[in-house]
Amino acid sequence: MSSKPIYKIVFMNQGKVYEVYAKHVGHGSLFGFVEIEELVFGSRSSLVVDPSEERIQTEFAGVTRTYLPLHSVIRIDEVEKQGVSKVVSAEGSNVAQFPMPMYTPPGEGGKGGSGGK
Repeated sequence: MSSKPIYKIVFMNQGKVYEVYAKHVGHGSLFGFVEIEELVFGSRSSLVVDPSEERIQTEFAGVTRTYLPLHSVIRIDEVEKQGVSKVVSAEGSNVAQFPMPMYTPPGEGGKGGSGGK
């Protein structure tokens, strides 16, 4: 592995599967969210332009840090080198988002919380 790791993050957003690369991934300061910093995209110096990567690069333009809901993250891998970021439709694939939140706040009585009593 290189001295500075690169992380591949795969997550669901509005029925699409996103695959992005970042230099830093952590639990962040917001409960239930994964914090991703320093997104990495391919260099614009090449003549071949990948429209899917260009689309995701435009979507995250100006973003230094993003927070992903924990239940939307499918996978996080530490990789040796950066690949191509992309967005694909989740339709027809075997990837599905969890149907309910993973955490129910306390105080909801008989709805999964302690009820505060």
